[in-house]
Amino acid sequence: MQCACCGSDRLNELPVLWKALIDEWRLSPSEVNYIDRQQGRHCMACSSNMRSMVLARAIMACYGYHGLFRDFVRGETARSLRVLEINGAAALTPFLRQIPGHLLAEYPDVNMMSLPYEDARFDLVVHSDTMEHVPLPIRGLGECRRVLVPGGFCAFTIPIIVDRLTLSREGMPPSYHGSPENPVDCRVYTEYGADAWKHVTLAGFRECRLFSLDYPTAQALVGVR
Repeated sequence: MQCACCGSDRLNELPVLWKALIDEWRLSPSEVNYIDRQQGRHCMACSSNMRSMVLARAIMACYGYHGLFRDFVRGETARSLRVLEINGAAALTPFLRQIPGHLLAEYPDVNMMSLPYEDARFDLVVHSDTMEHVPLPIRGLGECRRVLVPGGFCAFTIPIIVDRLTLSREGMPPSYHGSPENPVDCRVYTEYGADAWKHVTLAGFRECRLFSLDYPTAQALVGVR
């Protein structure tokens, strides 16, 4: 397998889940396997994991680009884009920073549920494994839609358990996706399942696109304004 971001074929895999989170998330052995692969299988050259790779592929597909993400961000199309990256999209941030119109907005300075930007300011909004930590995810996605131009894209990943339906953790004991040593600000409000597309539609996007890499390992969604 080749890294979609830099082209390297040097991949490594490390387990990332721990017992308490597995129990809280009620994961089966097969679900543990593909979530570990989603988060822990990574490129040894650029550190992109599988969720970063599928997000890169989704972004490139929106603009009809076939190739590596490292080349896409240096190309003519990307250089004309106004891009809002929310909370740092993991290993994609160094690539996205090469786009002149890139802006990184991070919590707590910027709250996704109340973005401090005018309507229709951006062509592309990107975030990765953030929505599950937003108390009101539909409002957060609605804000992403608001700041996009008509026809703009909101490309993002969330950890999806593909054989379940989306579940709010309201009324359940707190669960965190941060490391067991440092879970601060990583509280989970939503466990996403196969119907994750509904939040995109409820937020007002006219279209929701789904991209998959090594199913069921990694999925990316794109809301079209």
